[in-house]
Amino acid sequence: MKISTLHYITQDLTHVSHWEQARLACEGGADWVQLRVKNRAYSDWKETALRTQEVCKKFGATFIINDNAQIALEIEADGVHLGKTDFSPIEAREMLGGKFIIGGTSNTFEDVLFLHEAKVNYIGLGPFRFTKTKKNLSPILGLEGYQSILQQYKMANLSLPIIAIGGITLDDVAILKANNLHGIAISSLINLAENPVAVTKVLRKLLS
Repeated sequence: MKISTLHYITQDLTHVSHWEQARLACEGGADWVQLRVKNRAYSDWKETALRTQEVCKKFGATFIINDNAQIALEIEADGVHLGKTDFSPIEAREMLGGKFIIGGTSNTFEDVLFLHEAKVNYIGLGPFRFTKTKKNLSPILGLEGYQSILQQYKMANLSLPIIAIGGITLDDVAILKANNLHGIAISSLINLAENPVAVTKVLRKLLS
């Protein structure tokens, strides 16, 4: 299965729905959308997922649901992304089977090793720097933290795609690519931009 180099993530905003956020990103060339919904009733979460999935199908984008393996299974999303304190990736694989994409969040090499052994399909590593998007932030890694973990990863002869996440700006893309990260995950940089479509296009170009 192909893991995109640009993982676009929606967020709870008062002025733009998740599916509208996804539409704008997809218009800019995003081919991977992760729905990140917080503090919603199950029925509302599922409805939001269905509407966002509809957008992804229209644009041919991979649709990933953050945190909720049950909804991913019910609506037949492409996969699920699990945070460090979410549902176990091992249990998620047992629930979803082999056809679903499973990604996991990591902050240390030990996290990375655990996720690799849990047979996830990709690993989100971060945060790169401070971000307001996520509460209860893990220790910030910075470039040196990434380099240290990636060196251990290489020495262990591991090969899963590593996605950088957390406060990434346009100026960071080149240096992250140069350090052999598979791709980046972006939320606020696109969602809070004056022109989300244009910013997504720039990111796609930088990652190509």
